[in-house]
Amino acid sequence: MTNRILFVFCFLLIVISTSSSSEASILATAANFSVLGGSSVVNTGPTVLNGDLGLYPGTSITGTNTITLIPPSAIHNKDSVSLQAQIDLTAAATALELLPFTIDLTGQNLGGLTLFPGVYRFGTSAQINGLLTLDAQTNPGALFVFQIQSTLNETANSNVSVINGTAGTGIFWRVGTSATLDTNAKFAGNILAGESITLNSTSAIECGRALAQSGSVTLNTNVVSNSCSFNDGTGRSDFGSFGFSGQSVPEPGTVVMLSAGSLALVGK
Repeated sequence: MTNRILFVFCFLLIVISTSSSSEASILATAANFSVLGGSSVVNTGPTVLNGDLGLYPGTSITGTNTITLIPPSAIHNKDSVSLQAQIDLTAAATALELLPFTIDLTGQNLGGLTLFPGVYRFGTSAQINGLLTLDAQTNPGALFVFQIQSTLNETANSNVSVINGTAGTGIFWRVGTSATLDTNAKFAGNILAGESITLNSTSAIECGRALAQSGSVTLNTNVVSNSCSFNDGTGRSDFGSFGFSGQSVPEPGTVVMLSAGSLALVGK
């Protein structure tokens, strides 16, 4: 059994054993953040964050004078809280990478599609140009995972819309390198980027998170909300899923099945 297999197996056991209820978000403490950077966080315009702002182990968070934090959100700059969030982010990213994929969409534009719960793989980059609809079909455990090997780009004025969701809906965008949301793009779900995330002017993650492992998060007049429970004027709903982090490891049996699937995948 390799160290990688042991890591995934132990992570899944920890998730269920440390849960205070029957469910524990795969993001663990990273779920408390709206923005988490690795090397830096740079903001250059009036930005609203609903959820903590953090950095670890980088150099600086700049432009906080034009960031509005919705209470009780806080800033964690290279402290033990942001360190733990980065540890949990890495564990979550690894677990998501190891899920067997449902459909390979390499080379296909996501704009104009309606997708149902599943694990979608992109061997290179992924693009959203237009409207992408994610239909959770009122499935209480609906899970959307996008395994993107390189970059994610949502073009200007494009939109990710989620319909028929529940409190258990989870949407995770595992991006190998960097993600960019262009001007006025509207996004939903949790970006887990291996490197950096850039939100251009007036783009928004209205229900989700911008979580970067090693690189920077660049902001410019944006809204990022790890929950749609506050009124930001968008009319969005995350169906009580706390920013589409609702998907978790809900039952011990599910942990065993997910562990088995991950182990089988690694063994190939």
